[in-house]
Amino acid sequence: MVSWPSRSQEGGLPAARLRQAAHSFELGTAGRQDLGRAYRLYCLAAALHDRRAMFRLGWLRFNGRGVKRNPRIALGWFRRAARHGDGYALRMVRRLRGLRPAADPGCPLTRDPGRFDSRRVVAWAKLLGTELGVDPRLVVAVVKAESDFNPTALSPKLAYGLMQLMPETARRFGVNRFDPVENLIGGALYLHWLLRHFKGDVGLALAAYNAGEAAVRQHRGIPPYRETRRYVRKILADYRRRRHAIPRPLRF
Repeated sequence: MVSWPSRSQEGGLPAARLRQAAHSFELGTAGRQDLGRAYRLYCLAAALHDRRAMFRLGWLRFNGRGVKRNPRIALGWFRRAARHGDGYALRMVRRLRGLRPAADPGCPLTRDPGRFDSRRVVAWAKLLGTELGVDPRLVVAVVKAESDFNPTALSPKLAYGLMQLMPETARRFGVNRFDPVENLIGGALYLHWLLRHFKGDVGLALAAYNAGEAAVRQHRGIPPYRETRRYVRKILADYRRRRHAIPRPLRF
């Protein structure tokens, strides 16, 4: 018996709350220090344009806290934060003005779809999977089926990007679907929600991702649509699992 989902507790990831959670893990005020998790949460907040998270990523890189010390990567984050108006970051940019900034392989943030390749998809799938409780392999399998790793893919129904988000889905999860990272965040959030409410049934979650929750509800299972059934079969053949651990509720 399927327990049909309620939308009452869904939503996006608030950048400020992500950053606050990261800061708690960085300092250990949440009960334990976890610098690796702090870095991932700061990375997510930075992807959602939080300048203070960008500064903290630079600070962790500059001081080698939980990650390998790298002043060039730190400078890259300080420059991002400064462009968003962070005064402390601007001071660090001036302090490190003799260096050339470098990208952060641990948080491959880019707004340029032309630079968003399959390696970045895998890196973000791992990060999102760790924090949202969605298997990264499932995220990658959905990206492959939806867009074949093309961050500017546009369907005849106007679904866009790596995870082919419709406008209403992007609004539902508070993301800009034209930004490749936010597109992935929105799709992963939707998978998290579907897996929770379909109690880990991967086939039903995928069918709802493709055809909509109403269609799955109407047919009390995978709808008899040729496209949807082919879609579900294709991803299940790639993913090779029909059950998924039910993700925990988000606490951000």
